[in-house]
This record gives sequence, C-alpha cells and structure tokens, in this order.
Amino acid sequence: MTGKKSSLLELDARTKKRNAAEKRFQYFGIGAVTVGLLFLIVLLTTIVSNGTRAFTQTFVTFELVLDTAEIEAAEASFVKTSKYRDIITAQLAAKVEELGFETELTSADDLKQIFSSGAAGTLREYVLANPESIGTTEVFKFRTSSRVDGYSKGRVTRESLARDKNLAPAALDLVDQMQEAGLVDRSFNWTFITGSDASESRPEQAGIGVSMIGSFFMMLVVLVFALPIGVAASIYLEEFAPKNRLTDIIEVNISNLAAVPSIVFGILGLAVFIQFAHLPQSAPLVGGLVLTLMTLPTIIISTRASLKSVPPSIREAALGVGASKMQTVFHHVLPLAMPGILTGTIIGLAQALGETAPLLLIGMVGFIASNYPEGVASGFLDPNSAMPAQIFEWAKRADPAYYERAWGGIIVLLGFLMTMNMIAILMRRRFERRW
Repeated sequence: MTGKKSSLLELDARTKKRNAAEKRFQYFGIGAVTVGLLFLIVLLTTIVSNGTRAFTQTFVTFELVLDTAEIEAAEASFVKTSKYRDIITAQLAAKVEELGFETELTSADDLKQIFSSGAAGTLREYVLANPESIGTTEVFKFRTSSRVDGYSKGRVTRESLARDKNLAPAALDLVDQMQEAGLVDRSFNWTFITGSDASESRPEQAGIGVSMIGSFFMMLVVLVFALPIGVAASIYLEEFAPKNRLTDIIEVNISNLAAVPSIVFGILGLAVFIQFAHLPQSAPLVGGLVLTLMTLPTIIISTRASLKSVPPSIREAALGVGASKMQTVFHHVLPLAMPGILTGTIIGLAQALGETAPLLLIGMVGFIASNYPEGVASGFLDPNSAMPAQIFEWAKRADPAYYERAWGGIIVLLGFLMTMNMIAILMRRRFERRW
C-alpha cells in the first residue's frame, strides 16, 4: 500500500501550520514593540510637557533710580533687604501710576506680592558689586513670585487664588496690564541650569546647577574606584582563578549583589563610611563610595561576559606562539573585550547617576546645597546634593512651582543619561575589533 504522493513544490498542511505559527509570533513581536513604543512616547510627552516650563521664568523689567540717600539708608538699616524691597515697590508703584493702570492695589506694600522674595537681594548684590551705579538709573529684571510665574504659564488661575493668601486675584489684572505694556515677559531661565536650591518661600530661584556638580564629583569617585576594581576582579575570576567551590561561591554572591535593593547599599554606606569611618555626611565622596559598591557587580558581570565572548582560539594562538598567560590576557583578550567592558561600565555609571535611595541614607536628600564648591577638595568633601536627590526633594515640597522644577530636573537627568549611553555606543564602535 502506497502513501499519498506529495510534491516538494507544494506546502503540506503541517508546513502551513508551522508557517502560520511563525507569522503569529512575528505579529506578537511587532505588537509588543508597538506597545512599548507607545508607552515610551506617552512617558516622554508627559515629561516634556510638564518639565519645559521650568526652563522659562517670568520677569518684571523696568527702570530703577538708584538714589544715593535711599541706598545709604538701606545699608544703614538693620533689615537691609526690607529697605531694598521698599525701594523696588515704591518705584514700581510710581510707574504704575504714571502709566495709568487700573488696579485695586493702591499701595506699594500691595505690590510686594508680585515680586520674588529674592528681588531685594538681587538689587543689593548689584549695588555692592557696582558702587559706581549709585546715583544713576538702571534697567533691572526682577523675578516674579511663583504665583505670578504660574499664572503666566497657565498653572495658576483666578479660581485657584480664591483661598491663596500669597497673591490676590486683583494682582493678576495688574499683571495683565503690565504684560501688555511690556513690563512683564517670559524668557529663558538660566538660573534653573546654573543656580542652586532655594528655600520653600523662593521656588522661582531654585536651580539644579549645584546638584549637577555634586553628581559630577560622585561619578568621578565611582569611575576611579569601580572601573579598575571591577575589571581586575573580572579578569582574575575569568582568566586566572581556579574553578573550585570557593570561586563558585564568589560568583553566586556577585550575581546576588547585583539584585540587592539599592537602599541596602545606602544602609551599608551609613554604617561603614559615616558611623565607623567618620567621613563627612552628605559629601559626594561618601555618595560615590556607596554607589561604587552598588555598581561593582554590574561592571564585573558585564566585563566577564565580554571576556567570555572572545573566542578560545585567540588564547590558544597566543599561547602557541610563546606568550605567557598574562601577555595573552592583556595583549590579546582584553583589547578584544574592551568595547563590552566600556559599554558595561558606562551603563553602570548611568544606573548609579539615577539612584536616590542610597543617597537618602547618607543625608544627601535632606541637605540644601546653596553654593558651588570652592575647589576640587571641597567638591569631594563638602556637603552637597545630587540630581536625583534634588528632584526627590523638589517633588515632595508643597509649592506647585517645585513640582514643575522636579519635572524640569528629570529632563536634565534624562539628558545626562542619554549622553552617557550615546558615548557608550560610540566607544563600542570605536574600539570594536572583528575577527
């Protein structure tokens, strides 16, 4: 009895079923990628839409007469900033009356709520830095309060000010008239990029610049310690260590450390570096050491994977022509594995850059960094903050202006992370060797 004849040119039922299953798997893969891209687009759109407003600031611009008698009286006063604030509001009140604006804010004291509380300090700093300007008329740009800035950006409405004691709804009518006259406008907020954190009452002056410096010094510490230690440990475990129970235990523990929650490393850093070694609290040096401990497993695992990817024939060829074991590793294996090592290192640094939990334990979240470090040593040893810690601090504050700056800080942090990943890709292509 003969079976049913079939042709190689025709698909049988089994082949059609297998091809249909393959097509379905391809569609599932395309669907998964599409859903992932949609979520990514939604995430990036949310971040950009909420964070871009932090990069602009509303200013009041007008001419200010620096009267000699008023400046001398302000400097002689016990509360200097209060006197400088009176100078600003009095001359703005005169300007409002001169332009004929209709407003319920009749006194100079009523106009204080339009300005940032740091406007008086800005004027005093300018006068002290430029004493020759006393007795002249200068054009000043003063930051508005967070409520006025929020109104300009659409974050604050008249309805929301009904129970707000910081700004009267009548002030918004005056702001509208000042905007039409060119006295109020929005421009790029360089202070957000270069400035430092501010108190709860001055969110419009808060910036992320100082915490960027803190993150930079921390990443230097992580790079200096994590890269040589991680690469050296990987080379030993992969190329020189004997395969026995001890090395098996070490490998298992390294893999387990890579999965340990980051806050555990923060507790370890608090106990060892601060309470035992008495290193300065909130310092980038301590933060860098904690993040080094957290990053080491990632670097070791990625470096070992890169070393394993080098074909055994490379090692055998080097040994065959008389090279020693160390010469084989450092002259042949390591250069070929370098792209993967650099990629793993930069990815580990990027992961460390975005960590907040370990920094919370060593005090870098609670510290308000208000000044740039004076030198390299102070950059490592003086208390400072870091970008993720600063974002966390802003997000938990009550003023909506700080919430807006938290989104802006996320954009800056994402910019750093994307830059580091681009560097990893470029370095991988630059050092990649094909065999």
